[in-house]
Amino acid sequence: MKSPLRTKAGDLLLAGTVEDVPALDPAAMRVLGSFSLIYLLDIDGFYTDANGQNHDLGPGDVVVVFPDVPHAYGPKEGRSWRQIYVVFDGPQFEGLRKAGILSPARPVWHLEPVDYWRRRIEEVFAGEVKHGETTAVRALGRFIHLLTDMAATSAEAMRPSTEMWLEESLHLLAERGAKGWLTPQQVAQRVGLSYENFRKQFARRTQESPGQYQKRRRIDQACAAIYQGSHGFKELAEELGFCDVFHFSKAFRQVVGETPSAFRKKVRG
Repeated sequence: MKSPLRTKAGDLLLAGTVEDVPALDPAAMRVLGSFSLIYLLDIDGFYTDANGQNHDLGPGDVVVVFPDVPHAYGPKEGRSWRQIYVVFDGPQFEGLRKAGILSPARPVWHLEPVDYWRRRIEEVFAGEVKHGETTAVRALGRFIHLLTDMAATSAEAMRPSTEMWLEESLHLLAERGAKGWLTPQQVAQRVGLSYENFRKQFARRTQESPGQYQKRRRIDQACAAIYQGSHGFKELAEELGFCDVFHFSKAFRQVVGETPSAFRKKVRG
């Protein structure tokens, strides 16, 4: 990137590739005035900051630098390194920090394969020759999408394997399978838990029962279909696994607070 891309929502200030520069001195940590994302292509290095974070760094690691956090990073003595970096700032990124998507408590991520993520970063700044307002907005949108995707992918990879049953359960309860909707009892069997244990563990983590979660997700789909005008109520009841329109309407009112007819009139006129 040859010059900053600025918008009212946020700025992309610098971007590029560097290699074999000296490491920052941990005894004299640096403080930046902006956020920075560093994707490490080739390194045997370190990261440390004033919050007590200390990490060894290798290829595929990502360092997120925060504007007010003293830090140091770089290659270990005698080692080479190569990185892609993006310096950015603005309200959109402060919002991601407040939401916990960017957190000083987790300044180092890991994302592989390296070639894939390198290409994703490069694509943020590719294809736009002129530096006008629309160019900046497009590039900012691509970078925010990339940044949140990187954060989510890293967090997902770090999730304890003991919690994978919950992720699978949420998917199975929320989506209609080839043979119809699975009951909570069938989902418990799929993830290898007794139903009673499954029900208790699910409720403890989500604050609702498996049945309540499934009903809410079905009604969410019903709301979208009604808004789009793509289904009649009888068709919706059958597709979402309700025995008839009466039971569908009753469940809809429990979740949304009004009947399907009233909801349709409100959203479609």
